[in-house]
Amino acid sequence: MSSLDEAGDSVAVLQMNAALRNAQLEMLIAQCATDRLRLRYSAEDIVRHARRDILRKAWSSANALYEYYDSIARELAGHDGMEESGTPSLNEAKLEEAITRVADFLRTQRELFRPNGFPLDPGQRQTLEPFFSASALAQVRIVSLEGHSLPNPPLYIAARALGIRDLPDMTHMASVTFEDVLVFQEAIVTRRLFHGLVHAVQFAVLGLERYTGLFVRGILRTRSYFTVPLEAHAFLLESEFARNPAQPFSVEERVRLWTNQGRY
Repeated sequence: MSSLDEAGDSVAVLQMNAALRNAQLEMLIAQCATDRLRLRYSAEDIVRHARRDILRKAWSSANALYEYYDSIARELAGHDGMEESGTPSLNEAKLEEAITRVADFLRTQRELFRPNGFPLDPGQRQTLEPFFSASALAQVRIVSLEGHSLPNPPLYIAARALGIRDLPDMTHMASVTFEDVLVFQEAIVTRRLFHGLVHAVQFAVLGLERYTGLFVRGILRTRSYFTVPLEAHAFLLESEFARNPAQPFSVEERVRLWTNQGRY
């Protein structure tokens, strides 16, 4: 039974996608908690020593989620099978060219903005030190555009020609990270600063070229900026920080874990 008509009420569709994004973030948090459990304990340990009531509830929740999203995946397969037949795709040479263009854009923007950047202030450093290394906090620079905005890059035209529609309007983004430079177009609040710093750590761990390759391949695969694993992980860690800022964790360790597990 559907609550939306064929065209879809615009407000209801926006609300649905916001709810879906929140659900995705909550599932990523659960996935990270499960990863920590899996890395420390074997399945045999769980079977032998876990409380049966907790184990049954965990299994029941996971199974219910699987059944629901699997039904959506089956529906999506048929739907996308009809829609994607006319979607252009890139061969490997064109893909590498696109990755190079994005990397050049990020590098150019970093070089443009870094001379005007300023370091974190003492209060920001104190708040963020439980989550980021001292070297990462010392390296980053902050730029506030103060009423100005970033234009969308020319490469957006090529991306939209490939059927990628869910690219963010850079003009309206709160902040954009260019390697170790965080450019803010809105007020610099702690949660947005944390999100940008996660991306700075991703750049540092992966390197510009690898980060860019994962980002471009991810956006071509998911056809949505917000579901690219690099972006989803930043939202996940931001959400975890916002939920309990008094509980420290290492962003770099989390990024390296996802990197080693091939989850980017």
